Amino acid sequence: MRILRAEQFKLDRQVEYGTPEQNESVRQTVEALRTRGDEALLELTERYDGVRLNASQLRVSEEEIQAAYDRVEPDFLDALRGAAVNIRTYHERQLRQSWMDVQPDGTVLGQVIRPLKRVGVYVPGGKAAYPSSVLMNVIPAQVAGVPEIVMVTPPATGGKPGIDPYILVAAAEAGVKEMYRIGGAQAIAALAYGTDTIAPVDKICGPGNIYVALAKRAVYGAVDIDSLAGPSEIAVLADDTADPVYVAADLLSQAEHDEMASSVLITPSAQLAEAVSREVERQLPLLPRAAIARESIDRHGAILLVDSLQDGVEVINRMAPEHLEVLTAEPMALLGSIENAGAIFLGPYSSEPVGDYFAGPNHIIPTNGTARFSSPVNVDDFIKKSSLISYSREALLRDGAHIMTLARHEGLEGHARAIEVRLEKEAGTAANAAGQQTTEGKRA
Repeated sequence: MRILRAEQFKLDRQVEYGTPEQNESVRQTVEALRTRGDEALLELTERYDGVRLNASQLRVSEEEIQAAYDRVEPDFLDALRGAAVNIRTYHERQLRQSWMDVQPDGTVLGQVIRPLKRVGVYVPGGKAAYPSSVLMNVIPAQVAGVPEIVMVTPPATGGKPGIDPYILVAAAEAGVKEMYRIGGAQAIAALAYGTDTIAPVDKICGPGNIYVALAKRAVYGAVDIDSLAGPSEIAVLADDTADPVYVAADLLSQAEHDEMASSVLITPSAQLAEAVSREVERQLPLLPRAAIARESIDRHGAILLVDSLQDGVEVINRMAPEHLEVLTAEPMALLGSIENAGAIFLGPYSSEPVGDYFAGPNHIIPTNGTARFSSPVNVDDFIKKSSLISYSREALLRDGAHIMTLARHEGLEGHARAIEVRLEKEAGTAANAAGQQTTEGKRA
């Protein structure tokens, strides 16, 4: 693993713009689904997945879900259920409530918080089938109160309509009642625009390949999307107290994801740098996905030498990595200086897979440096907020002139008149009331 001075290294960010051919393919797919619905969906599923279906076969049956339980191991089910409890407990802490503030003059200002009505979760199939991602997408939406959650996942390749049983079990355990065997850009378009079989959703979330990413970009605006995720990243900030065996293993835990993944160690210790470099070479051939990890380490991995841990923190804040591990003598002491990181893992027992699978925080985390301005998936991603304004008469009389001044400054006379007619009427009402009181006083 190459060892560099930090100033010599530039992380090669991979942004999913796609080739012109890929973008045109996605454009045609989205348009076909938007205009021809189920007919196009079935046609494209046969073309890209090699599976011929009719419309009645698109939805996964309850019998198929129950059969999936017979195909998964009991220890997998126990682990999945334990993870689900932790994920749900963590995200329940993120819930927020609607609020109202009643002011002395009778004005009420506030915010009404409601869940989205219908959310679509995309789950990759084949070699990228991740049951843990099902939990991470579905459970925050459930906690937010989303009443309708639909999952789409591609059928198995080779002409068979079956779906990975682990995916089905994970979705069932998370509480998903509506599942469809569709994938790719056509699944994203079906969720966005709806077909005779599939009702449209308000938001689409979940990872996928380049065609899925481009389709999410194409339908954004018709629906909301979670993000356009890039390759996985890990940065490890370590001093000479860190165990090189742990550091190397954690770097490789991300390198095995795909060839574009980035694994970087930042350290002021040349001794640790050398030890980790050797340890990576020892451990890498032991991985079943060694070829993928090798390309990732060679192309996007590095060990960066800095003069101090504080210099290392500055490098981290510029990188804004998806995952950050702090393996130092006093990791908590550095937390206040870390500004940009999607998820922060402190200490030798907080290996990144702890967060990926079981601890409870969401493992869908901003990539490509977007941790500078965005956050992991959370309950807020599945709610919408409405502002509440109930102005009192007293407040309008007090503030009306200011409102008209600002409206007329912007050339919006209609806005100003909407206030002015109220002020004129209230002034007339007040004058009439005063006149009536005077008349009654004279009569008395």
